[in-house]
Amino acid sequence: MTTAHPGDDRLGLSLGRVTGWTSALRDALGRPLTSYYLLVGASALLLTIGLIMVLSASSVRSYQFTGDSFTIVRRQLMWVLIGVPAAFLASRLPLRLLRGLAYVGFSVSLVLLTLTAFIGVERNGNTNWLAIGPLVIQPSEIAKLALVIWAAHIYANKERRLDSFHQIVVPVVPGMLLATGLVIFGKDLGTALILFAILLGMLWVVGAPMRFFVMSTLIVGVGVFAMATTNAERFERITTFIDPFKDFTGSGWQPAHGLYALSSGGTFGQGIGASQQKWGYLPEAHTDFIFAVLGEELGLVGTLLVVGLFLTIAYAALRVARETADPFVRYCSFGIVVWLIGQMIINVGMVLALLPVIGIPLPLVSYGGSSLVPTLVAIGLLVGFARREPEAARALAQRRSVRSAGLSAR
Repeated sequence: MTTAHPGDDRLGLSLGRVTGWTSALRDALGRPLTSYYLLVGASALLLTIGLIMVLSASSVRSYQFTGDSFTIVRRQLMWVLIGVPAAFLASRLPLRLLRGLAYVGFSVSLVLLTLTAFIGVERNGNTNWLAIGPLVIQPSEIAKLALVIWAAHIYANKERRLDSFHQIVVPVVPGMLLATGLVIFGKDLGTALILFAILLGMLWVVGAPMRFFVMSTLIVGVGVFAMATTNAERFERITTFIDPFKDFTGSGWQPAHGLYALSSGGTFGQGIGASQQKWGYLPEAHTDFIFAVLGEELGLVGTLLVVGLFLTIAYAALRVARETADPFVRYCSFGIVVWLIGQMIINVGMVLALLPVIGIPLPLVSYGGSSLVPTLVAIGLLVGFARREPEAARALAQRRSVRSAGLSAR
């Protein structure tokens, strides 16, 4: 005869709770509108965090140059007020119209990149800005979205012929390499790497052979090495990330102070607005290195929250890509995920001194309308794709009918 031990009951109760939580999570993730809510919720949180951090990180610089601590965040808010309606319109855009704009967007982006390469505005050693009257934009940010839509449109048209290597390569690879070449001509290595990552991601999802990836990686590696060694400033940036404190007062200043900011944040941070590194120590605190200020003020918890929100967007988008029967939606969703997550990884890697400082903003968080508006439009497209899932569309239709019936009863 065996006697039950009280610890066995507690263990059984704990296991039962875990099983219940797992089952509840599985049920929640299996609902028709899960992808829709995850995309909207995670994007809204990132955008809110971004506005708060831009206000905090830019306040000192704004006051120093304009006498008003809110100058930069007002501009960011203006771009948000432009980008959110644009994202809403993108989420409602019919797929036929979106695909009809693919070649137009691709052509316009190539024209803008060409103009930038030859008559662009130089900033921080890169000629990647284009002045259109009083407005200065970064066409390469627009090109990211245009190239994803264009490549997805072409591969969707070739869905039945993608077992041929020639059909996979032409015309997507030459077209995207042309755009990447124009960006490289403007000495913007960071954006060129993102465009190359998008290209590799699109090729992977359509089933390109592995030897193509090996060959492409080798060619790009040689190209990056050549670009680094032929430019003294870029070579110094790339070699400094190995040990930022070796040249602390020179090229290592920015990555070293980024590490100082993160390390002083601890687990829960110093509090919003309490960053010390933004007081003239950390260049580009509100743009490329906003993740460092975020880590200093919100701590490890804040940084993990931001990374987790990006991964949530990726999960929801890949879920849409997996469930859809439309090849265009599948390829476009995957391309957007590669773009946003690749850019997030590079930006966070720069701040952690795991990657060289190559001037890549953190999507939805860093200051800048040229990056924010195309990113919001891309999120809007993902939200629209999620709404069009058959089960999600039925659930939304039922919800509207119930709401209409309730209003009629009143």
